[in-house]
Amino acid sequence: MQALAQDAKVLVVGAGAMGSGIAQVAAVAGHPVYLYDTRSDAIERGRAGIAKDLRFLAGKGKLTEAAAEAAIARVRGVTMLSDASDATLAIEAIVENLEVKQKLFAELEGLLGEGAILATNTSSLSITAMGAALARPERLAGQHFFNPAPRMKLVEIVSGLATDPAIAATLHATAKAWGKVAVHARSTPGFIVNRVARPYYAEAQRVLAEGAADPATLDAALRDGCGFPMGPFELMDLIGHDVNFAVTASVFDAYFGDKRFTPSLIQQELVAAGRLGRKSGLGFYDYRDDADKPAARVEAARTGEALVSVVGDLGVAAPLIGRLEAGGVEVRRIEATGAAVGHAHGWIEIGSSRVALTDGRTATRRAGEEGVANLVLLDLCLDFEKTARLTLARADQCGQGAWEAVVGTLQKAGLAVARMDDVAGLIGMRTVAMLANEAADAVLAGIGSATDIDTAMRFGTNYPKGPLAWADQLGARAVVTVLQNLRAHYGEERYRVSPLLQRQHFNGASFHD
Repeated sequence: MQALAQDAKVLVVGAGAMGSGIAQVAAVAGHPVYLYDTRSDAIERGRAGIAKDLRFLAGKGKLTEAAAEAAIARVRGVTMLSDASDATLAIEAIVENLEVKQKLFAELEGLLGEGAILATNTSSLSITAMGAALARPERLAGQHFFNPAPRMKLVEIVSGLATDPAIAATLHATAKAWGKVAVHARSTPGFIVNRVARPYYAEAQRVLAEGAADPATLDAALRDGCGFPMGPFELMDLIGHDVNFAVTASVFDAYFGDKRFTPSLIQQELVAAGRLGRKSGLGFYDYRDDADKPAARVEAARTGEALVSVVGDLGVAAPLIGRLEAGGVEVRRIEATGAAVGHAHGWIEIGSSRVALTDGRTATRRAGEEGVANLVLLDLCLDFEKTARLTLARADQCGQGAWEAVVGTLQKAGLAVARMDDVAGLIGMRTVAMLANEAADAVLAGIGSATDIDTAMRFGTNYPKGPLAWADQLGARAVVTVLQNLRAHYGEERYRVSPLLQRQHFNGASFHD
């Protein structure tokens, strides 16, 4: 399917930040654009914002001054929808209210030509329900941009039950022609990104509620260790807790109280207190002028061991071997035998301690089950070869001397070592496992393909790796084991394993061939 012709006129309804941003994208792509709002002052602010941004980009060399001025000239403000009756594509970006949107689209349906496409930028409302009020619901699809629209690459093309596949294909091709990364999604609560991203916030708040570490240390573990662009607490502060909590509550309600989407009592308290994050000055962090942001904690320098043993295969943590050797530590490799063969991954013996990658059990439970008192668990990292930070948890049985030897030895590898309390799955591993689990369920439900879902999460949230690609790297067996151990630990349906992930575990297949 081909994209809309460049001379096709685009109507954007709503001149707020999102609507103006969409209008700017369409104008830069060469389309004549109508920018409509019920308030003329909003239109003028929107057009002024577009002009300011495009001239800023021209000043930075991102586009020529001629191209910027041409795009500015292509945006025409209108205060009557009838003035845009020749538009080929209408995109609404107004208040998130189903009845208001239905009324608007009913008006547009009667106003625009029969071949015109109707698109909604809704982030949460049902495309099917929105189209139910139309005589021809097949004309309507979701075209969900991410804020700020001129900068964020992702556009979710969302089909309701009645959406004509040709309409969705045209919007997909058009978004690509506009320089965006487009993915197809089926109309379900949260579409792809707002559904699959829920565990990123939820698991962090769960770990915080257990007192495992402070927000700054947990943020650093996910940002610096796992490669996420922002930690969950600083990200929620940026989004606004009122917005983030409302989205979570909306998804929770839409899925009939599915425990995977249970909102956090901690965040509910922040909203109740008016601590909404950056915009209010207080959230998980203090943003007032005289406040200092707390630093993530790291362990003090310790004396480590000169010789360690690596038993079996360390899996994704294997690059630690080279880093230890580069730090002057002698590494002796031992082939796994006996009970060690049954382990998903091997371990490092440092003095009297065993150091292993978390498998979803607490260190305390695992120490008891494996008969190793001095057990220390590693959290997941995006790249163990390059990470500057490593997060650990020790079993309650682990002696202080044994712990300090582990810390000191890993510090020789050039690592800043942080400790969190002994919680199941630590923070990085349980977060990635839950993201992969949710993504697998989205594939199973037909919401999107594995490729589209990973693409959406990479470009819609700037995740360092798609959740399903991450699951492929870890192996379905390892991810399933983590989830099963989390469910056994908490006894909650929240951690039930996706049937598709279980299937991948047993058939040995990957999500991406």
